[in-house]
Amino acid sequence: MTFTYDQKSDMLYIELINKTSVESEEVAPGVFLDFDENNQIVGIEIEDAKEKIDMSRLELSSLPIADLIVSQREPATVVSDRKSEYRSK
Repeated sequence: MTFTYDQKSDMLYIELINKTSVESEEVAPGVFLDFDENNQIVGIEIEDAKEKIDMSRLELSSLPIADLIVSQREPATVVSDRKSEYRSK
């Protein structure tokens, strides 16, 4: 699974499966599901992402992850001074 954010267009794409999308369906304003040739969901596109979701934090919990790769990190705008219990010491 890959999360890709385009700052210029403010679009977040979540690739669930590495397959080609052949069809998309808007399921909410600015939120699209991408489907492959077998009608399986392969991705989620969120337009105007900063308006719809909190882009400053990503939490992973209880996922069977073999590899966690962070390839690029953009500086976040602090929206709260609350300290996270998960922050490294």
